[in-house]
Amino acid sequence: MKKYLVYIACLCGIAGVAAFFMIENGIEKNDAITVYGNVDVRQVDLAFRVFGRVTKLLFEEGDWVSTGSLVAIMEKKPYSDQVKETEASIASIEAQLDNEEKMLKRRFELIDSKSISQEDLDTVFSNYRVLQANLEQAKASLEIARKNLIDTDVYAPTDGTILTRIREPGSVVDAGQPVYTLSIASPVWIRAFISERDLGLVYPGMPAKIHTDTPGGKVYTGTVGFISPVSEFTPKSVETTQLRTDLVYRIRVYADNPDLGLRQGMPVTLKLSLAKTAS
Repeated sequence: MKKYLVYIACLCGIAGVAAFFMIENGIEKNDAITVYGNVDVRQVDLAFRVFGRVTKLLFEEGDWVSTGSLVAIMEKKPYSDQVKETEASIASIEAQLDNEEKMLKRRFELIDSKSISQEDLDTVFSNYRVLQANLEQAKASLEIARKNLIDTDVYAPTDGTILTRIREPGSVVDAGQPVYTLSIASPVWIRAFISERDLGLVYPGMPAKIHTDTPGGKVYTGTVGFISPVSEFTPKSVETTQLRTDLVYRIRVYADNPDLGLRQGMPVTLKLSLAKTAS
């Protein structure tokens, strides 16, 4: 009898320990779907829109920059000279146009008295129209030259952290050639995959808790913002032997106002709450 009691007690103890770990690990809980993913942070390459020599790079790798911050400067003189040249060209054309307008007015006065031929009048009028077109072209060129001069400065398009400083002062760069790579602060999202079995439970706007692997770390909140309409096989980065042939759907969870604790590529655990169902 004592032997049976000891046996029963052992079973109860084992069951209790198992139940404890099941509860701690959320196995018995059915109010959330647990999936695993990685943090995705958008990056943007910062570059000049024009060709030239870099004179200043104002930030180092790891520096925080705010929206609108001046981050890089290119040699300005070639472009400021182009602006001056175009402005001088406009002034010259305007002077010619003013003179041609006076000549045209005199020709109109003389045509009635037959002092000049119609051909002479047509020639002056044609020259006047050509100068008008040249003036419009020069004004358009001036706008381009001014825009090129403005584009010798590069500004941060958004808040973020300098991820890579690609060039140094003195470098000659082509238009569009990056000088910095900026890791932007927002939005930050989690890329994860949901099984076909759980797909019907997930919906846009579904609340989520985002847990990092840091013991006692901050728990972030977020919402499901995207569910892929196309299935795919489990990606190699997250597959196991059992899941190798399973179909999954990619989802994107947007983190709400994250601090700098969520970084590119960081593995996280998502708890998608089932407490509220989609309407």
